[in-house]
Amino acid sequence: MPRVFVQGSPVDSYPRPAPEAGRGSVRRVTEVGEEVLHRPSRDVTEFGPDLAALIDDMFLTMYVAEGAGLAANQVGVDLRLFVYDCPDDDGVRHVGHIVNPVLDPLDPAGRRLLDEGEGCLSVPGAVMDVPRPDRAVVRGLDKDGDALVIEGTGYFARCLAHETDHVNGQVYLDRLSKRDRKEALRQVADRRDEVFARRAAKTKALTS
Repeated sequence: MPRVFVQGSPVDSYPRPAPEAGRGSVRRVTEVGEEVLHRPSRDVTEFGPDLAALIDDMFLTMYVAEGAGLAANQVGVDLRLFVYDCPDDDGVRHVGHIVNPVLDPLDPAGRRLLDEGEGCLSVPGAVMDVPRPDRAVVRGLDKDGDALVIEGTGYFARCLAHETDHVNGQVYLDRLSKRDRKEALRQVADRRDEVFARRAAKTKALTS
C-alpha cells in the first residue's frame, strides 16, 4: 500500500511540508463569527496564476497553524476551495487541493458514524466530539480545471467533510448542541493566546 497520495494518486514520496508552501505567504486565519465563514462561498470560475498563488498561500498558512486542512474562506477569500495534508487511520498521508468541492451523499444503510474529537483553525484551541461518517467522497476540480475525485476513510474522511462544510458556510460548531457549542467557545477563551503564540513561533520557523 502506498504511504502517500497526492491529488488522489499514489506517489513514492512527497516533501513535508509540501513544496507549495515554499512558494506561499502566510495569511491571517479568520475566526468564528466573521461573516465570510458563515455563508456559502462562490464557485471558482477563473483558473490561472492567481488561483495557484492562493493555493500556495493556503498550504503555508495551514502548516503555520498546524492544521490538516484549510478552506479559502478561512483566509478571508470567498471561493469554494480547500487544501489538505492529512493522514488517514492507517497512517497513509493525503496531500492536495480541490476546487468547487461537492461531497457525495452516502447511503445511510452503508455508512458508519464515528463520534471523535474535531478541531478547527478558525475555532482556535477548541476540540469537541463531532459525529462524521467513516468514509467520504468529494468531487471537484484541480487548479487547472481538470476533474478530480478524492476518497477518504477515517480521519481523512473527517477532514474532507469538515472542509466541504466550510465552503458551504458551516463551521463544526453548527453541528453541536447549544451546551457543547458554549463549551467549545469557553475552550477558545482559555487557549486562544497559547494557540497564537505557537503560530507565531511556527511562522518564524517556516519562513526565516
